[in-house]
Amino acid sequence: MAEPSPAPTRSNEPASTKATYFWGNRTKSCLCLILLFAVLLGFYSNVFSLIPRRQTEKSQSPEAHHVQGRRESLTLSEGDGHLDSCRIPEVPRLLYPKAQLLKPLRVDVLVMTPWFAPVVWDGTFDSALLDVQFRNTTIGLTVFAIKKYVVFLRLFLETAEKYFMVGHKVIYYVFTDRPADVPQIALQDGRQVVVLHVGNYRRWQDISMHRMEMISNFSRRRFLREVDYLVCLYVDMKFSDHVGVEILAPLFGTLHPGFYAADRQSFTYERRPLSRAYIPRDEGDFYYAGGFFGGSVPEVYRLTTACHQAMTADQAQGIEAVWHDESHLNRYLLSHKPSKVLSPEYLWDEQMLQRPPLLRKLRYVAVPMNHTEIRSR
Repeated sequence: MAEPSPAPTRSNEPASTKATYFWGNRTKSCLCLILLFAVLLGFYSNVFSLIPRRQTEKSQSPEAHHVQGRRESLTLSEGDGHLDSCRIPEVPRLLYPKAQLLKPLRVDVLVMTPWFAPVVWDGTFDSALLDVQFRNTTIGLTVFAIKKYVVFLRLFLETAEKYFMVGHKVIYYVFTDRPADVPQIALQDGRQVVVLHVGNYRRWQDISMHRMEMISNFSRRRFLREVDYLVCLYVDMKFSDHVGVEILAPLFGTLHPGFYAADRQSFTYERRPLSRAYIPRDEGDFYYAGGFFGGSVPEVYRLTTACHQAMTADQAQGIEAVWHDESHLNRYLLSHKPSKVLSPEYLWDEQMLQRPPLLRKLRYVAVPMNHTEIRSR
């Protein structure tokens, strides 16, 4: 039997075949090296591109960084408006009870809206955790004390110093036509009263409606540079329990104490289609109170600007919404869902309403007064 011929080797191949193998292998090796170099170059370019940015951020003071962030956030599109401008903070070691996933703290009330916004009730938050998260936050509070309403300022400010955002930096912006009547009260460290002199109007309804215009104007001109959040309140009230950073969100509204248990057909929305505040009877989530709303400065600017423009358009048509700025606030919050909803704990009238068992605390309550006398002067 003939022996099998040996397997061909490259040494037995012609010179042209050897060259083809040689250059083919060299080409593959070069391609691999080029691809590896490209990958490494992309990786290191991304890493080094972060260095100048980090150095620039570190070179800026914290105050300048906050101001720049607020200035940039004011130009956000409406679609970006519900993104919280607060960065997720580092939380130090704290001792607190563990949340029990299968044992919710409240089962007697709604604690989440259909669009996943929390509804804030007593027992649904941990103040200690939230205080740490918002420890570098400055809160602005706007309040209007026009004409005789200035008489409510002392009690308002004194109770605010006791219960409102305790331990945090606060600026009280007092809009008034009577600066000399603004009382001097003792303030905690890091808090101040800023008096903004404004004109008055003949009717209390005009004062109420021009509130949106003035908050809008000062948000653009001043608030954006000075505070992170705005809380907009009525002055004829007093704080009676803790009101803290648990209320803060990009945009929040408060359930009206007279309608928190009512169906939407019973809400006193503006029902005339010609008004910019019009809401049909088959629409509506909640009825929000005009005496307690707020959010980040850019979001409050958008809200108040939109409401003012809508009221101006109504006025040109000879229309005045049934509940003035509150009607327009409800129209806006229907189209721009708030990212947090405050329960009636945050706005209550003990003289008009019997307190239900579900209200464990009354945090901000109406002061008894003669409305006719106050509004007519």
